[in-house]
Amino acid sequence: MSNRNDNIKAPLAEALLRYVERKDTSFHVPGHKNGRVFEQLTGGYKVLREIASIDATEIFGLDDLHHPEGVIAEAQEKAASFFGAEATYFLVAGSTAGNLALILSVCSSPGDVLLVQRNVHKSVIHGLMLAGANAVFLGPQADAASGLTTIPSAETVREALRRYPGAKGVLVTHPNYYGMGGSLAPLAELCHSSGIPLLVDEAHGAHFGLHPALPRSALSEGADGVVQSTHKMLFGLTMSAMLHVHGSLIDRQLLCQRLAMIQSSSPSYPLMASLDLTRGMLEGEGPSIFEEGLQCAAKLRREIRKLNRVGIVDIPPAVDGLDCSEMNGNLDGYTLQDPFKVVIYDQSGQISGYKLQERLEQAGCIPEMSDPKYVVLALSLGTSHDDIEKVLAVLVNLEEEMKGINSLNGQLQSRNPNSEALFGYRSTSDAEKNISFTSKKENEVLTASNQELSTWNIPTDLAISTVVPFCMTPISEALQEKVSIYQTEGRVAAEMVIPYPPGIPILYPGERITGEVSQLLIKLHQAGAKCQGTADSTMSSLKVYKNQKVGAEHGC
Repeated sequence: MSNRNDNIKAPLAEALLRYVERKDTSFHVPGHKNGRVFEQLTGGYKVLREIASIDATEIFGLDDLHHPEGVIAEAQEKAASFFGAEATYFLVAGSTAGNLALILSVCSSPGDVLLVQRNVHKSVIHGLMLAGANAVFLGPQADAASGLTTIPSAETVREALRRYPGAKGVLVTHPNYYGMGGSLAPLAELCHSSGIPLLVDEAHGAHFGLHPALPRSALSEGADGVVQSTHKMLFGLTMSAMLHVHGSLIDRQLLCQRLAMIQSSSPSYPLMASLDLTRGMLEGEGPSIFEEGLQCAAKLRREIRKLNRVGIVDIPPAVDGLDCSEMNGNLDGYTLQDPFKVVIYDQSGQISGYKLQERLEQAGCIPEMSDPKYVVLALSLGTSHDDIEKVLAVLVNLEEEMKGINSLNGQLQSRNPNSEALFGYRSTSDAEKNISFTSKKENEVLTASNQELSTWNIPTDLAISTVVPFCMTPISEALQEKVSIYQTEGRVAAEMVIPYPPGIPILYPGERITGEVSQLLIKLHQAGAKCQGTADSTMSSLKVYKNQKVGAEHGC
């Protein structure tokens, strides 16, 4: 491989390097004066001094993010050309800023209707609130094998557009947190035939389309506004992201104004430089930059398939050209899988995703996330073969340990029918309670669930919801009460419940809690899941409306 420095053309990053080399005397912010305040730092703290040396501001030669005319404008133009957009905007507040800006631009007047995939990131819900928009939620498609959901079907979008011809746009998330997805082209075609934009939260797909082995990007599928977390699956610094726009269906002047509203007037130059450098490295090296990472991902998948207990989520073989006639499930919703997202689980259903994540962490392998069933391993072009060998060793050892657990539990059950009371063991057929068993290796009690839902899924019987108004008016405390998490069915939520990660609300204020969702809340509480948005961090109680007839429209 050639020297990467010879291939990189990154105007903003290069301008920052020149800034450091000049050693100008600073009579401007920031107050650390090019890192001088940190000069006495030693050891590991010296890295702060290095970062501070490029922590500049909008001075001559470094341009202005909110009125770019120089190196930032050039860097954004290069990004647009490379990723296939007509215009690209650097984001220094993550994909959250991009989602907010798109919604505030498309829903420019209170009451505007936006068709929204139901299981979206919390930033989308917050954007609806800020815009005072009316949402019509679209149920996603479910993969029959895994139970995980992807994008809404073309049929759902077509019917929603028929029912709500005044809708301002359609917003979907693709790929999902598990790297799963389908074709966006039919959705884009439907939107364009109605004269409205397709907005895509592609936070986990910034690398899509950059190598033949990777899925196509949302822009190449016809999306009009696309948000990408460059820091997630590529290599920008955390909080760095890009917003890409194509076509004439999004008002770019208004979009720039919205971005100036929600992003800092003092944007981080290290973050912007990382965006420029990421694009520069990708363009300089070409698709070959992904080769080693893809080889590592393929090896991990191949070796996991040899295991008996640990399963992996992947596209049904029928999608790869075999006979699909006998396949169950919706192939339109799950026809692509990000090779860098490896989703594993205990095929027996005895060990939860949370517990599997704990075991991996104990061995020094830190997953991206887990839910009641699955664990997501996020690989990238930075993943090495040593990394793969390490995680495979953990999984092989864990599989052997689980065999011992099964053997022990079988002996306990045969010797003592009442062993549940003595040892905390329940049979796998007990669908309403958690399964506990004793680890022979570490003599600790582990808890798991054979619950089939994930925190990505939003259980619903409706493919298309009624209009749901959103606003910024707080819910009066006098209208709320706390109830046990075991008594939520049929009540109306007065707060959001957002398992994190992935940051997708399973409830929003004003939504009636179905029996299915109530059971999911209980499962999350019992598993000790981390949830944002709830007053009770233990999830043992939930705020609901006192008057069960009150809905999301109250106060809006």
